[in-house]
Amino acid sequence: MSRNTSGRGCDAPSERFRTGAIVAMLVFVLAACGGHPKGVLTPVADTSPGSSRVNMLITTTRSHSPNPGEMYSGERALAASFVDMTVSIPPDTVRKAGEVAWPKKLPPNPATDFATLKADSLDMAGAKSWLSASVRKTPDRSVLVFIHGFNNRFEDSVYRFAQIVHDSGVHSAPILVTWPSRGSLLAYGYDRESANYTRNALENLFQYLYRDPEVKEVSILAHSMGNWLALEALRQMAIRNGELPAKFKNVMLAAPDVDVDVFRQQIEDMGKKHPNFTLFVSRDDRALAVSRRVWGDVSRLGAIDPEQEPYKKELEDNEITVIDLTKIKAGDRLNHGKFAESPEIVRLIGSRISDGQTLTDSRVGFGDKILVATTGTAAAVGNAAGLVLAAPVAVVDQNTRDNYADHLPGSAARNNNRAATAKGCDPSNPTAPACAR
Repeated sequence: MSRNTSGRGCDAPSERFRTGAIVAMLVFVLAACGGHPKGVLTPVADTSPGSSRVNMLITTTRSHSPNPGEMYSGERALAASFVDMTVSIPPDTVRKAGEVAWPKKLPPNPATDFATLKADSLDMAGAKSWLSASVRKTPDRSVLVFIHGFNNRFEDSVYRFAQIVHDSGVHSAPILVTWPSRGSLLAYGYDRESANYTRNALENLFQYLYRDPEVKEVSILAHSMGNWLALEALRQMAIRNGELPAKFKNVMLAAPDVDVDVFRQQIEDMGKKHPNFTLFVSRDDRALAVSRRVWGDVSRLGAIDPEQEPYKKELEDNEITVIDLTKIKAGDRLNHGKFAESPEIVRLIGSRISDGQTLTDSRVGFGDKILVATTGTAAAVGNAAGLVLAAPVAVVDQNTRDNYADHLPGSAARNNNRAATAKGCDPSNPTAPACAR
């Protein structure tokens, strides 16, 4: 796939625009809702019979956190570790599909909140036993591997995956791969290198699933920067083995943070017998729209016209199906998390995995199958504008307010925080007199 440019070309934008864009995004983020308590992973008693349970295997390259309720930090470990995790999900009468019901206080109430019921560390042998037992319980001996995106703390990835598994109705054995993300919008460079750091560990997991005769089918769901990790691990595996195993059936790429030209090479390296790829794109993704302007007005894959060449033909040639979520009104305020927060799309994911059905927009009333390219961005390391704006955000969560104070140079973050929280200040209008106190 060749890169498409338009408008003013690739010249660097003015410093004035960069500064204005940063301020605009800061206001956007600081206006977000309050956050959830930290340490939510401390197990609680199972006190709500009407709640659902999601049991998952977690494999991570994160370091252990000194806080037991967090379990793992955003720093890198020397070796992968494993957890047997059970999450309780409150009844549908108190929670909307697609929503993570974060507890407002600790301990959480399983009747109204997501709550951790079990969080047991496992060694390699224990992880293999969990997989064997869980796969035998599935109707088709299948597993679902989920790889989260940029700006995710450990608990974010755990509860989001539990929500996806529950709301999709998938019957596969769920495996969460969580890599060392610091959970900060300004840690894009560190997160990207952490994804690279995890490639071998993810390939090792894929190779084990390939060799395990009890596993008959593998599906992969990745989001944002997690797509880079998933594609690189698959590429490594294909090169090492000569091809990808037939049991790797479906790879679902949600808002992939992958350069379009690199994606073309990755697909080529996987060979003709690659899995069925389904790409989720939303052309109203605000993070990608701003990213395009910041980085020289170069088209990002999430913003291209799906009917324009060369993308349409190349995707057809590679038999890649892409779902355009532009008309779906769900997801975070940046329109970057629709794949998980739209009930219709989450159910489509479950159907794709459990029933082998083809994902098409007709299932949600959009007509025939749409072919479009994957979304993605590549940010320049060390550039504040790129760190804030060019990196897609899985969820703008409550922790970003604290992160800005730690990462922005000088007192800019502290000043913006004071302005946004001043009494009578409207965050959408930071120039108002009340915001200048």
